[in-house]
This record gives sequence, structure tokens and C-alpha cells, in this order.
Amino acid sequence: MIMPIRQFQAQRMHAPRDFQSIANLPICVEIGAGKGKHALLFTEQNPEHQLIAIERTREKFLAMQKQHSIEGQSNLQPIHADALPWVVHALYPKQVQQFFILYPNPEPHNPAQRWLNMPFFEFLISRLQSNGSITLASNIPEYIEEAEQQLKKIWNLPYEKQVIAKDSARTHFEVKYLERGELCQQLIITKPESYQTRFDDFQPLQGQNAQDTV
Repeated sequence: MIMPIRQFQAQRMHAPRDFQSIANLPICVEIGAGKGKHALLFTEQNPEHQLIAIERTREKFLAMQKQHSIEGQSNLQPIHADALPWVVHALYPKQVQQFFILYPNPEPHNPAQRWLNMPFFEFLISRLQSNGSITLASNIPEYIEEAEQQLKKIWNLPYEKQVIAKDSARTHFEVKYLERGELCQQLIITKPESYQTRFDDFQPLQGQNAQDTV
């Protein structure tokens, strides 16, 4: 089913608790980083890239933070926040080189909350550099199929569909699913040079809530 997408109400997003703004420099962002397995691996293997790893669940965030303190990658910044308000308050237009959304909650009872079904996805695209990419991975074939349909019919974005190698071990979920013999797939979504959104001029809210600016 293709869902109609209304416009995301970015200006209504309240600032995350203890929000701190970031510089307008090129970065990569992982949404739902869990205990940080991929984030730590990526920053170790790509020292030239800065990665912000966002995790909403406190227990998982603390586990990532602890492991990061042991490994000490200077190009990794773990953030404890809900991704939607953090992205709206922190990120600049065309700032992000790569987004990673690896094995998100498939929301079986609430399809409208899947990433490519949300109005927020348009805002996410606006934060992506031209020719930047979004990597969306899942072990659920129907999730990937639905995302493909949304990319074709709603978002009009080019993508490459890949089967994830059986020896891949980027996240704890990925290790578990592949050990079970499940099919893990990913979509590498690319933003063309000419692509436009309704948020291309929207500057980050920088911790200001709607009532603060009245």
C-alpha cells in the first residue's frame, strides 16, 4: 500500500533534553545505534569521517558510551536522544554525507511509523548532501519491499538493493539474524544533485522551541 505523505511539522519539534548544537561541518549519522557496534567499527575503519551515533534507549546508549570510552575513537560522538527532534534541532541542510538506519523497528502494528512512510523522511533527505546516501537494512523482506515501493512512487529516489553477506557483523541484530540463516538486505538510497525538498532552506532550531521564539 502506498501511503499519502503529509508535510512534516518540523517547527513543532521540541528540543531534546540537554541539547547541544553542532558545527555545520560534513558528518555521517547513525539513527538507532544500539550498543554502538556499527558506530565503533565504522569510525575505526573510516578515521577521515565524523560519525554521530544516536540512540534513544538509555541502557543501550550507556553501553555504547562505555565501549567508546574504552576504544576512544575521536571521530565518534554518541548522542542520547530521540532522533526526530535531534535531527530537526541539530542538523543543517545538506550537511550529512551518509545516514545509517540499520535494522529499525519494523513497527508491525503501526506501518505509518516506518521510516519511508513518515513525513519526517522528507526532512531527513533535506539534511543529506547531494550524492549522499542513506543505508537502510532489514531482515524482513516485506519491510524492504515496501520501502522500495515508497522510493519509487513517493520519494522518487534512486537506490541499489543488496543482499548482506552472511559473514557481515555490523550490529548485534545483524549477527543474530545471519546466524539464524535469515535473509538480510539493504537499500543504498542516493540523493541526486537536482533533488529538492520543502525543507532545503530550513535551518536547525538549535534548541529553540516554538514558544521560545514568540
